[in-house]
Order: sequence, then C-alpha cells, then structure tokens
Amino acid sequence: MNKERPFFSKRYIFVILLLLIVTAWGLDAILQARKPLNNPDSLRMSAIMGALRRIAEIFLDGAGLSKDNIMYRKLTPEQERIIVHKGTEPPFSGKFYKHFQNGTYTCRRCGAPLFESSSKFKSDCGWPSFDGQIGSSVKKQPDADGLRTEIICANCDAHLGHIFLGERFTPKNTRYCVNSVSMDFIPAQNKKTSTAIFASGCFWGTEYHFKQAPGVISTTVGYTGGKLDNPTYKQVCTDRTGHAEAVEVVFDPAKTDFEKLAKLFFETHDFTQINRQGPDVGTQYRSVIFYVTEQQKQVAENLMQQLKKMGYDVKTQIVPAAKFWPAEEYHQDYYKKTGKTPYCHTYRKIF
Repeated sequence: MNKERPFFSKRYIFVILLLLIVTAWGLDAILQARKPLNNPDSLRMSAIMGALRRIAEIFLDGAGLSKDNIMYRKLTPEQERIIVHKGTEPPFSGKFYKHFQNGTYTCRRCGAPLFESSSKFKSDCGWPSFDGQIGSSVKKQPDADGLRTEIICANCDAHLGHIFLGERFTPKNTRYCVNSVSMDFIPAQNKKTSTAIFASGCFWGTEYHFKQAPGVISTTVGYTGGKLDNPTYKQVCTDRTGHAEAVEVVFDPAKTDFEKLAKLFFETHDFTQINRQGPDVGTQYRSVIFYVTEQQKQVAENLMQQLKKMGYDVKTQIVPAAKFWPAEEYHQDYYKKTGKTPYCHTYRKIF
C-alpha cells in the first residue's frame, strides 16, 4: 500500500526550472555578445529567454528547497530565525497567543496539521499553549541547552518551541509551548478533512497500514468504546475497561473516501475472529468500525454484506463512535519509531 512517487515530482520540476534559468542567462549573454542590440532576431530571442528566466525565478521565489519532496514555503527573515535557527519570539507578542478560533494550527514551513483548536488553552505564559498534538505530527528531542525538550514538526523538522510536563494546567498535565511564527491557522469552516475510527487488534499494526494509505493526513492510536475516562494502556490490558485498541484516521475526502479506508481495514486483519487478533486475546482486540456518520455506517454495512456473500463469517462490530482517548506517546507511530513491521496485520486483496 506504499504511495508511488510521481515521475514528475516537485523535485524534478525544481531542477528543470533551475536549468532553464542557467540556460536563459547563458544564451542571452551569447546573443548579446555576437549581435548588435538593435538586431530584431536578437531582441526577440532575448525577450523569450528573459520571460523563461522570469517564470522560473517566480516559481523558485515562491517555493523553497525540498526535503523528501516536501516543498518548503518561503520564510521571512524573522520566521527563518525561529523556524530554521531555533529562535524564540518575544513573549505576549505572537498573533496566536490570544487566538481561540475553532480550527487547525498547521506548520508554517510545510503546512502539516499540528494542533486542533480544542487542545489550546490559556496558560498566561506568553506563548500559545496546547495540551495535545494531532497524531504523531510533533516530534520531541533534547534541546541544545541540555535542560528543556524541544518540539519540532515531524514532517519537516521546523522548530516549534518546547514541551513542559507537570504544570497541572489541564488534566493531561502537558503544555506544548509554541511560537506563533511557527504556525498558520485554518478556520474550521475551511477545513476539508474527515475522520474515521477503526479497531482491528493491536493498534500498532492497524496504524501501520493506514499511515501509508493515500489521502490519509494523520493517524492517532488510542482507546475507545469503554466505560473509563482517560484510560491507560495498563488499565485497558486488564480487559475490564471495555475499551478497544483503535486508530483515529484523519483523511482528505478529496483524495480518498471512507469506503476505500474501510476496505483497507478489512483487508489488513482477520475479521472472522472474535475478541482476538493473532496471538493477542481479549475484548480490547476486537474488530470494530466506530462510525462517525450515518453514511459511514451504511458503507460499513454494505461492505459486510459483500463479504458475507463471498463466504466470510464476519465478526466485525459496527457501532457509533464514542469518546476517543489518545494512547501514551510511546505507542504513537510505534513501527516507524522501531523500524519493525506488524506481527499480525498483513495486507491481502479481497475487494
């Protein structure tokens, strides 16, 4: 299910335009050296080369160098000081410090979603504060000062700020302290994303496959469908909280849809097993589609009917989505962190 890299990627376009600039400058210089400036042919060719050079320069001016096909946005000197060189904006000065509109905060350099507005809170510390990130969108690493923990965009390594624990501002006891300069904001009414929640055994394996699916923006592993608020992994493993290990998938409906994701769900686990998946046994490992909308419910039921007609004894449950509790940080993006692969989730074509 890996994404195929397009032949004409942004990196190739970048190189081609760079060559156009060099060629345009070179030919223009040669023409002007060999022919009088008032020669009509020379003037026409110079005009064409000049236009080509300008088109290329405009493109390159609007886009920065790329890393793994990520096109960086052009930064102002102040944004570069903070995002690239890990500076800090003055306290109480950022445009998002007292900003509490409903929507999503994204990375200024690459546009990746970082924080939902629902996780933002007032801390009076001088910088925007959040108590949770979107999926595994933010990475943590030791700060150069040897004391603090730096947070960076997981997609492009842009410096965001620092993370602090134990301050008791919110029940999560976590504060992502972020520079306004490092972020952009997308109002809720402009958002074009949808959410789906799937449970198919150990959430490490479930996330592994959805993470690679085209159109998926982010994934978060966690617990849902139980009776205990803010459960821990240890509590869920007792098989007494009623929660299922699940994955919350945020996707772009312009690039994929719920049906494609639901098919992937069925094609990457054994949906004929009850309360288990491979060697993992317990109700927390049950197969469930937690539908967010009635349309998702209908799609899921239609797919189940198709599978039954194929002869499968489907044990998957289809239930309304409940409160989703993100799992501990070390569970997020587990296979990407460890370099391992799922032990009980494999893809096989069914539909």
